[in-house]
Amino acid sequence: MEPLPVLDISKFLFAGNTADFYSNRLPIHLKDHHQHIDKPHKHNSYLVVLFTRGTGVHEVDFNSYKVKPGSVFLLNPGQTHHWELSKDIDGYIFLHTQNFYNQPYSHNTIDSFPFFYSTQNSPCIYLKKKDGLEIKKIFADILNEYNSEYLLKYRKICSLADILYIELSRLYLKGNYPKVARSSNYSMKLKKLEQLINANFTQLKSPAEYASRMNISTKHLNRITQTLLGKSTSDLITDRVLLEAKRMLIHSQNTVSEIAELLGYSDYSYFSRLFKNKCGKTPSEFASQYD
Repeated sequence: MEPLPVLDISKFLFAGNTADFYSNRLPIHLKDHHQHIDKPHKHNSYLVVLFTRGTGVHEVDFNSYKVKPGSVFLLNPGQTHHWELSKDIDGYIFLHTQNFYNQPYSHNTIDSFPFFYSTQNSPCIYLKKKDGLEIKKIFADILNEYNSEYLLKYRKICSLADILYIELSRLYLKGNYPKVARSSNYSMKLKKLEQLINANFTQLKSPAEYASRMNISTKHLNRITQTLLGKSTSDLITDRVLLEAKRMLIHSQNTVSEIAELLGYSDYSYFSRLFKNKCGKTPSEFASQYD
């Protein structure tokens, strides 16, 4: 059920480097690790990239985003991605584990940032020129510190990453602050729901089952998802099922009927109708786009 490679952060670290953090200039990263990242894949760490030159397309969980100077992408662990980039591409990239950020802080957690607390939120920010210069400097400072041998360098890197996430959060939330401010407690519950769905989506399809596990009413759970995402709890469950279906259709050798069964649908025709209703194509039509 895991047809896509999941890249551990250790694949990118220099020999002898055991820290849960990696940083590089983007062209060097692409050259040194092309054997791992040329095809669609996942990471078990957070991935953050700033493009400063060049163009292309970045596909994240089957959603395509334009790459241009000033594009920032912030991916949660487990998200599928790949990109097609121009030869003149440049920028910065870093990866880190959840513990790298969470451990030094007693109150802060990585999933408190809006681009990380839900995979339903866009992973992309397009920076204006002035903001881009400020954000680029933080990325450069992180890389310079990573390449240094200074005392307490990883503590400083964590602090710089925290500043970066704060600045990016402010840009991300511009124009939407009142809604998000009211919803801060909701975001924690949404994260819990998404974790439960990720762990149980092949067996549990009913919103009531998830509400029960969270000790809240189905109505209240639906209010949370509608407030933050404009979607019902049922929509989130179905979205997760269909995301996995798309991954398996493209990256596994299973037939459509086998995929339906693996995802908890004994009725193949119902699964096909659900897929077409939500995706606009039958499973076979969707898979043929990637032949």
